[in-house]
Amino acid sequence: MVEMKLKAREGDIIETADHIFFDVKGLVHPPQKIVAFIRFLSDPKGDREKGNIAYRKVYPLKERYELLQERFPQYLVFDTVFDEQLCEVPIKAIKQHYKPTEGLENLRCKDLLDEGETDALEFAELLKKNAGVSWDKLGISGSLLVGLHKPDSDIDPVIYGSENCRKVYATLKTLMQHDDNPVRLYTRGGLKRLFDFRSKDTVMSLEDFLRTESRKVLQGMFKRRDYFIRCVKDWNEIEDDYGRIQYKSMGYAKIKATVTDDSEMIFTPCCYRIADVKILEGIHVEPIEEIVSFRGRFCEQARNGETVIAQGKVERVQASEQAFYRLLLGNKTSDFMVPLEA
Repeated sequence: MVEMKLKAREGDIIETADHIFFDVKGLVHPPQKIVAFIRFLSDPKGDREKGNIAYRKVYPLKERYELLQERFPQYLVFDTVFDEQLCEVPIKAIKQHYKPTEGLENLRCKDLLDEGETDALEFAELLKKNAGVSWDKLGISGSLLVGLHKPDSDIDPVIYGSENCRKVYATLKTLMQHDDNPVRLYTRGGLKRLFDFRSKDTVMSLEDFLRTESRKVLQGMFKRRDYFIRCVKDWNEIEDDYGRIQYKSMGYAKIKATVTDDSEMIFTPCCYRIADVKILEGIHVEPIEEIVSFRGRFCEQARNGETVIAQGKVERVQASEQAFYRLLLGNKTSDFMVPLEA
């Protein structure tokens, strides 16, 4: 088992003794527990294998929660700080902690790489060279990190530190302006394929999806392989100790607002500061000052000055004597945020 002072963050993966792999979510965790979502579990009919054990991937949130409720209820906890039911894995139950930086270092030291590993390493080398980011601020997450990838698996790079993330983001935008490089935006066909996959988890019209997703650069194709880059703040940039801020669920709402600060849109978790908020449906509270999400699919969702329609859970955020409200996206399939057409 791992040591009891484990520090985990977005992009890490933890494995328990009962052969379950969990995605670590967010940057703040309760004492002796890690907030995480189930990702892979042992299954004789699974299409992946590690250590002579077959595994299958679980992706839709609804399926993840149903699986936890039916088979692993010990991991479901009502968290009084976040005021909602979460999957929290006790540190004492964790057999192994996989870190993206160590995963990438292992690829660099490995003598024989398969095609997926080769592509992942080449992508990391391209980002490092063009963005000027050091190796210790780059990582690989997802199935490649834990050795459960398939021949067609995605590449899931992780970048650490705000400055490094912004460098990589600018580099991607530059690379995509040239036809002779292996990094490309999704084509319409690629976006349609992505829509078919994500629509199981997030309800949105195809038209809105294509318009919103077509301009994102943190996702796309490297050579013939899908990628999604996760931007994560570094340890010295994380100030939110567990319990210092208290969250209170107020209800559900649909709002219209103007984005005033998109500077945190590339990070996971992402945040959009908003103004001119109008409650279209649901609970009426004010001021709703930001839209946030712990799900990478809501990164790059809107830009400064754009008017958006968004729907999600309204939370009261209490820090010391100050309090405000925010809209949280990603807990339900009905959550969404789309910019209105100009």
